[in-house]
Parts: sequence; C-alpha cells; structure tokens
Amino acid sequence: MLSIACFFIIIFVYDLKHFIILDKVLIPAIVLATFYRIIESIINNQLSIINYLCAAFGAAGFFLLIYLISKGKWIGFADVKLGILLGLVLGWPNIALSLFLSFFIGGIIGVGLIIFLGKKLKSEIPFAPFLITGTLLALFWGQGLINWYLSLIF
Repeated sequence: MLSIACFFIIIFVYDLKHFIILDKVLIPAIVLATFYRIIESIINNQLSIINYLCAAFGAAGFFLLIYLISKGKWIGFADVKLGILLGLVLGWPNIALSLFLSFFIGGIIGVGLIIFLGKKLKSEIPFAPFLITGTLLALFWGQGLINWYLSLIF
C-alpha cells in the first residue's frame, strides 16, 4: 500500500501541473494493486477480491459513462483507468464515499476558483488530485465517515 501511495503522489502532482495522467505510472499501479488484492485474497482464504473488482469496474464504469456522455469534454479517459485503481485500493463501500468526497471537494474548489480567481465554467481543472484526496480520506476515515452519516439518517 505504501507503493500505491507513491503512485498516488506522482499522479496527483503530475496531473496538477500538466493536466494529464501518464499510463506509464497508472498501469503499473493497477497491476500492483491487482496482485496485492489477489495475494491478500489467497492468504485470507476469502473471496474479498470480488468486492475490490466490483468496486474497480463500478468506478471505471461510472467514469466511462461520464466520458461517453460528454464525448471527453468533462473528464479524460485516464480518469476511467484511474477509477480502476481507486476501486482496487478501496473496495465497496469506500469507493462510493471516495467519489462523493472527490466531487464535493472539487465542486467547492471549482466555485472558489470562479469567485476568487476569475475562472470560467469552461476552465479546465485537473480532477485526479480531487480523486486522490477523496480516496485517501476514504482509506483512512472511510468507515467512520460512513457510520457517522448513517447515524444521521437512521
């Protein structure tokens, strides 16, 4: 997981600076996360890999839908591949929390950029830093945040 954190740092900084997620960083991270989940599943003698694969393909499918609807104007295809990595790292239900937090934080920052820095609605903002921030929040405090939210409802 520390290796995955290093990949996250590279993706975060590079996307923030260059507005692109490199496949030569993303693909090895996906392979490493996949092997990690397979080995974890074998060692624990469980089918936990199913949870992580469903989260990975669910997140990727969500981003693919946005990519196809917008014809690549709202998000890039690398975000679809990043969704696979995030799902492999988080599993269900933390991937849902991560996506919610990512869009929420991105929305707040986006509105702030429009108000205070004069950005326009069509201005490009790199999304991977928000996705990684949401992922780290869900990774470290996910179950606590989910329990807190559910206690408000029920």
